[in-house]
Amino acid sequence: MSPRPTLLVLAAGMSSRYGRLKQLEPFGPHGETIMEYSIYDALQAGFGKVVFVIRKAIEKEFRAAMDARLPANVPVAYVRQELDKLPEGFRVPEGRQKPWGTAHALWVATSALQEGPFAVINGDDFYGRKSFDLVARFFRENHTPQEHALVGFHLQNTLSDYGAVSRALCELTPDGYLTKLTELTQILRTETGIQVQDAGAAYSTLTGREMVSMNLMGFKPDVLPYLERCFREFLIHEGYSLKEECVLSTVVGQMITAGQARVKVLPSKEKWFGVTYPEDKPGTVQNLAALVQAGVYPENLWANFQKA
Repeated sequence: MSPRPTLLVLAAGMSSRYGRLKQLEPFGPHGETIMEYSIYDALQAGFGKVVFVIRKAIEKEFRAAMDARLPANVPVAYVRQELDKLPEGFRVPEGRQKPWGTAHALWVATSALQEGPFAVINGDDFYGRKSFDLVARFFRENHTPQEHALVGFHLQNTLSDYGAVSRALCELTPDGYLTKLTELTQILRTETGIQVQDAGAAYSTLTGREMVSMNLMGFKPDVLPYLERCFREFLIHEGYSLKEECVLSTVVGQMITAGQARVKVLPSKEKWFGVTYPEDKPGTVQNLAALVQAGVYPENLWANFQKA
């Protein structure tokens, strides 16, 4: 029997636009965090283990919160994403404080991801139950080591009302495989439409119907050696920088271009919500309350939890 997939939660972010540690911010009726709903959905979809990527600075508080909140029968592991955790032969340039990016976050978790397929999520994004069902089904049906998955959302379902967001635009083949990811960091909903404010971007406006990545991706373990090679290449060329990041969408694009992998895009009709900005919190609380009211989630998320 194949091992159950692992859920990798990227929770080491600095929350610079939010202003405080949003990973542990309460949003549900009983103080649930956003990532608890993702964990709940993943476990219901058949995932078996949770791995958190965190920072030493928040480790004590984070562990205490998760140990107190998650059921005892859910296997949990923690790995640290620190600036000086680099492949042999590299070191942090003087003055750098910015994290190395989402690809580095996945790389530091390599030792915890060897047993079988795994999905990656952001700790502060709500993806919806059906999104995790899509990834779980992909893992059950697709056993090709070099084939991976990305859950795509329509851009209009992923925007904040309170400022610009970062999204990766997906370009697909007719049969739904990814050909290119374009990372845009300044997408803004305005009265006249959706504007792209990135300097030098090939796009100035978007329709909202575009498929975008929200970093919910499903990988087989074969991706890990290639990920390390890409991160090493990044450090060779950009390791002196104080601000450049190695992001997962870029690495996925490099894999596809090099013919090292195929990535199936799994379209999700779920509506994203999250907390890019402090003003996003009331809407997120209301959205979760509505899902509880509709019976999608129990009021107390873990009170009577049983793994699928």
